[in-house]
Amino acid sequence: MSLAVLDWRRRVAALYTEVRATDDRARAHTIWRQERDRLFADHPASPLLAADRVAFAGLRYAPYDPTLRFTLDIDTTGVAVDLEVPTGTDGIVTFRRVGQVPLPGLGNLDVWWLLGYGGGLFLPVKDPNPETYGGGRYLLDTAKGADLGGHLDPNGTATLLIDLNFAYNPSCAYDPAWACPLAPPGNTVDRPINAGELNS
Repeated sequence: MSLAVLDWRRRVAALYTEVRATDDRARAHTIWRQERDRLFADHPASPLLAADRVAFAGLRYAPYDPTLRFTLDIDTTGVAVDLEVPTGTDGIVTFRRVGQVPLPGLGNLDVWWLLGYGGGLFLPVKDPNPETYGGGRYLLDTAKGADLGGHLDPNGTATLLIDLNFAYNPSCAYDPAWACPLAPPGNTVDRPINAGELNS
């Protein structure tokens, strides 16, 4: 299974590389959806339970909305806070808040850095839309290749490309055997987000 997960992550990283290189945003979203459907349907590391694969006809998404794509500055002036996430398989996974991004119309979202080996930016979001996964979805998880881009300056300034159309469910939404970090209070918004992956 380890090699299957490695191949899954390589394919996800390659998919996001293609998404970043595609100028037509709606086309990039279609590519993302189609490849995710292929991975979920056929890949041995798919988070779908075997019984759910039999009738699987694709994940469900909201229509692409170009107004929900933003390039946002990371505000790094706040106090760093650690978030410890207990998991059944990896023990305690620790994230450190490295800043916030102001999501237009929704408020600030905390940006987290994975403190474990290799690190990575992590940006989840939880909203009250009854059609989205109740534990929250992921916008970025760079440790696993889910990175839409932005500008990073080693001197400390940074922007992130956030596109709510690319919000996706964590693996634990499909299989309870997966232990996924869910959106903490600083990543919870009061308004529904009608974009991205929806409940099937």
